[in-house]
Amino acid sequence: MRKFTHMQASTVKEASQNAARGDAMVIAGGTDLLGTLKDEILPFYPSTIIDLKSIDGLSEIEDKGDFLLIGALAKLAVVAEHELVQKNCQALSEACARVASPTIRNMATLGGNICQMHRCWYFRVPDDRFHCNRKGGNTCPAYLGDNRYHSIYGIQNGCIAASSQDTAPALIALGATIITSNREVLAEEFFVANGFRSCVLEDGEIVTHIQVPKTKKSVFEKFALRKSIDFPIVNCAAAYGKDGSARVALGGVYPAPLRSSAAEKAVAKGISEATAQKAGDDAVADCTPLSGTAYKIEIARTIVKRTLLRLAE
Repeated sequence: MRKFTHMQASTVKEASQNAARGDAMVIAGGTDLLGTLKDEILPFYPSTIIDLKSIDGLSEIEDKGDFLLIGALAKLAVVAEHELVQKNCQALSEACARVASPTIRNMATLGGNICQMHRCWYFRVPDDRFHCNRKGGNTCPAYLGDNRYHSIYGIQNGCIAASSQDTAPALIALGATIITSNREVLAEEFFVANGFRSCVLEDGEIVTHIQVPKTKKSVFEKFALRKSIDFPIVNCAAAYGKDGSARVALGGVYPAPLRSSAAEKAVAKGISEATAQKAGDDAVADCTPLSGTAYKIEIARTIVKRTLLRLAE
């Protein structure tokens, strides 16, 4: 790892102004960033790392009536075990509990998880040996290479990597809003292949809070090769919206987690064994798998059905 200057910010404004220089990056738990620095996978190396943990007020979980306001620095383990989250946003609690391992969950933050960069092994290879589209190159090595964990819904901005954040589908299904230092963005619109980033954040923009509406019930399911310390092959969340209809979101199937309107339409009149099966079928009807990802279609079909049946219990 190269040398860098470590800065402890005292306010969001101070952190944002320094991060906007373009040669600095912010750090919260550090479980993703430190690895990328060691392997030098980014198209540049930051001269300054801005520590957000020194900023007060970014780790609280507050009841605001119709919604919970969760600080971006709230640890995943804390979010998973918090009574307010378990009672009002069950899918988010379950998703946080399935991230990585207990050690990582006690370091990693909710804000860090939603901003986590893609896990494509060509993107993540040390020393930027594959200068792909996401880093200013003009090719996607995964398209003709080993793409077994990649997209089944096509390409986004030159990328076919699959989203890997467990919390993202839960936040989308719950209708959450991401609050940054500059604006508010619906979770459904927050995630995107954006250069080396996996979200819409721009230089100097920092996630400060996540606003999560309360719901009578929500659930999360994940299929991974291992039960712990592993990223999803496919994950799924479902939640009842304000109007009582089901909202469904899938992850691990596209560069951004996707809300499935087709699955939602299939259970619009109620969730049963038959309508949940149709929701799974409809959710994958338009898939365009890569050479190595066709197997994920059946996993996605099954996990949509399983998630909806749990929601209806």
